[in-house]
Amino acid sequence: MTDDPDDGAATESVPDDALLGLLEEGLFGARPSMSQEEVAERAGIPLDLARELWHQLGFAHTQPGQVAFTEADERALRLTQDLIDLGVLSEDRRESLVRTWGRSFARLAEWQAALLADIARETGLDPAESLVMLGEEALPKVEELQAYTWKRHLLSAGGRLLADTAQAHQAGVCFVDIVGYTSRSRSLSAGELVDWLEAFETKSLESVVERGGRIIKNIGDELLIVADTAEEIAEIALDLVARGEDADDDFPAVRAGVAYGQVVSRLGDVYGPVVNIAARLTSVARPGTVLVDLGMHDALGGQPTDDAAADHDEHDAHDAEHDDDSGPSAYRLRRLRRVSVKGYSRLKVWALTRR
Repeated sequence: MTDDPDDGAATESVPDDALLGLLEEGLFGARPSMSQEEVAERAGIPLDLARELWHQLGFAHTQPGQVAFTEADERALRLTQDLIDLGVLSEDRRESLVRTWGRSFARLAEWQAALLADIARETGLDPAESLVMLGEEALPKVEELQAYTWKRHLLSAGGRLLADTAQAHQAGVCFVDIVGYTSRSRSLSAGELVDWLEAFETKSLESVVERGGRIIKNIGDELLIVADTAEEIAEIALDLVARGEDADDDFPAVRAGVAYGQVVSRLGDVYGPVVNIAARLTSVARPGTVLVDLGMHDALGGQPTDDAAADHDEHDAHDAEHDDDSGPSAYRLRRLRRVSVKGYSRLKVWALTRR
């Protein structure tokens, strides 16, 4: 901490353990006063269940009798028991749901702590002390915004659920992969790499949301995107690839694989053969191209093809004769040679462009 010029003496630096205690008190309203055994008993939850939930949330193991819990932990256990009684946290779904909460908030917390540390460096404050000071002012606002964002996403998810009550539904799935990520990442510092990836995700999100899609997750240099219609997912993929090919746009060069069909939504993720096929197509796509499967071909109004005539090498200079220009579609589908990838032998593949 800096000295107060009006205060005759310098303020001694507070030890890290004490600062952590101050932060804990600021977050939870009190210092730890109970062991896990005590907090479970007061909440009326079996100790084994309390330990199970604690571990599923991703928190560190505590020793028997160790004083590490507050009344906030007791309140959390009581709320958990309420959700169990309501059937929300039934035994068959409790583990997966609690683990998802833990992973999601752990990642968010890591990012937020790093952000506070960056602010501390920029302002010249001691990182440990600024974590407490900034936390006292910023965290209540962050908490309120997080709740607001969650409610807005819950409203959107509820709307989709009302439109399609089954977990399995038709959707377009797209993977977008940065071209040359490995070589580029070697030339960047850790901070530069983070900034580059965050810029990629931010610009991608703008394009995806504008065209009615949703980013399910990012996997390093790759994004998993879904949309309800084939046209929406096609526009998303083509827009991101076009931005990567634009010399005046600092968006990185990308390639994309898109599939359309039935997917299963679970805990914010999507599963099924359609997801696997989209991922496989991305792995064989050339830079700056969008490859699509048979489901996308049909959903975009492509005409049936003669498989024997269409099975040609994608490097063939005469492959334009296999263009699919029929129907009202705004897209051009160029049939490529079938590809064999892990789990799928001789996939039917088309290169997608705008007409």
